Amino acid sequence: MRETNINSYPTWFRSSTPYISAHRGKTFVVHLSGEGLESENLEYIIQDLALLHVLGVKIILVHGARPQLNSALENTRLHKSTRITSEKDMEAILSIHGVLRSRIEGMFSAGLPSSPLHKVEIAVVSGNFITAKPMGIIDGIDHLLTGETRRVNTEKIHEILDGNGLILMSPIGYSPSGQPYNLSSAELASQVAVTVASDKLIMFDPNGYISDRNGEQLTEITPAEASVLVNSTSEVSSKNIDAMIRATRGGVPRSHLVSFNQDGALLGELFTALGQGTQMTESHHKLIRKATPLDLAGIIALIRPLEESGILVYRSRNRLEQEIDQFLVADVDGFVAGCCAVYPFDDQAELACIATHPSYRHPEYKL
Repeated sequence: MRETNINSYPTWFRSSTPYISAHRGKTFVVHLSGEGLESENLEYIIQDLALLHVLGVKIILVHGARPQLNSALENTRLHKSTRITSEKDMEAILSIHGVLRSRIEGMFSAGLPSSPLHKVEIAVVSGNFITAKPMGIIDGIDHLLTGETRRVNTEKIHEILDGNGLILMSPIGYSPSGQPYNLSSAELASQVAVTVASDKLIMFDPNGYISDRNGEQLTEITPAEASVLVNSTSEVSSKNIDAMIRATRGGVPRSHLVSFNQDGALLGELFTALGQGTQMTESHHKLIRKATPLDLAGIIALIRPLEESGILVYRSRNRLEQEIDQFLVADVDGFVAGCCAVYPFDDQAELACIATHPSYRHPEYKL
């Protein structure tokens, strides 16, 4: 059972509300590896994904099956950690994915009886969303029925998501003639995230953080920085980090690595200022941008308490509207976490109206 400090709950819930608003209506592609499906926390992971769905997040869940396939296909051949899939292997792979998919569907469809979401009905939809092609011959080795993604049926995916369905994908794609191909689940999650223009790619990992060469856990990283570190991590984590790099460079605004071994890591990463994993963005400075009129309400919410306490000089809404071009904001998932005004004159500038949301005033947090 989860332990909850009832005294800290109101504070946590209030601080999470900006994220609830920011994530509503957004599309998240979530990758849960075969290792994650064997985790003791699987029930809680499904509960947390169900909670995101209830809060209005559109979810595409891609599952893996590497350890399950390794156990069933002891004599399978590998080439640079990629499985070479024979027709006989393909029969077993389809069977294993069917079992895993049914298990996941069952956990969502049972009404989550042991959770506060026991009365929630979630429509889990699977289907032939992926058109695949053979990987072909690499280094002189025919990979047979191991494939790559050729096309993602984005129209059908968006139709289901807009209809409040949760999409569950197995790493299987089909040729136009109906031939199934075995795909890498991490690569599939990355490609789907890019193709459907998702707002986030979330990779569940044993560790939950990308660490630097000194072993220090990183909460923020760019694809360029991650590329330097990827070869020093485990095989599972390397595949996840590679997927994050491809997705981020492909236009996905944010990719996240969270632990499937730590209960609540997903919610901690998405709904707290400090996070509980590693977030990847194309560049750190994109968190800071010029303000627009749409940010006005967020800026006012930040500065009014400071004005009322006498820390900041009062600025009317009319004045803020007129001077909005002078403002910079710290944008975290569409939420205005901080602001400041810059007034240039001659070769100098005045910095004013500096404010930070209380959730981001922790000394360890860095934008």
